Amino acid sequence: MNIPDRFIIHQTRHWVLNQRINSALPGYLMLSAREPVSSLAQLPVDAQAELGILMARTQQVIEAQLQPARLYISRYGHDTGYAIHFHFIPVYPWVETLFWADERYRALQAFGWTEGVQAQTDGAELTLFIWREFCERPDPPAIQGDSVEAVIAQLRNAFSSG
Repeated sequence: MNIPDRFIIHQTRHWVLNQRINSALPGYLMLSAREPVSSLAQLPVDAQAELGILMARTQQVIEAQLQPARLYISRYGHDTGYAIHFHFIPVYPWVETLFWADERYRALQAFGWTEGVQAQTDGAELTLFIWREFCERPDPPAIQGDSVEAVIAQLRNAFSSG
């Protein structure tokens, strides 16, 4: 997949880190192999070795620069034509507030909710919420804080200086 330069944050010999192209959520990053493979086992050994270091560095930079309440790191997808890739999804406090205010998700509060104690966020449901609201909606919710463009610049700077 060709990623427009304006979304690319960091590149190595084997990996490309970019803001998710169709996401209005600043800091939602994708780490993709340059090799057109769908399995870690198919990657060259040096690409495999580089992955752990790069994932840890990406987590460190996101947490230090963006300070999300949570950071989800995962692998999804099985569509042909896409190289193996990982999602780095920052969950800001304001995203959780939007989640719990949405009537479609408010019913989840019944699970684990006790009077005076805030319900724990369910990671799978919150990930689905982020995908639906910030990646698929033509009119995503207003973000709080820096724009996607500003966050890309901030993360580029953090990667280049560290």
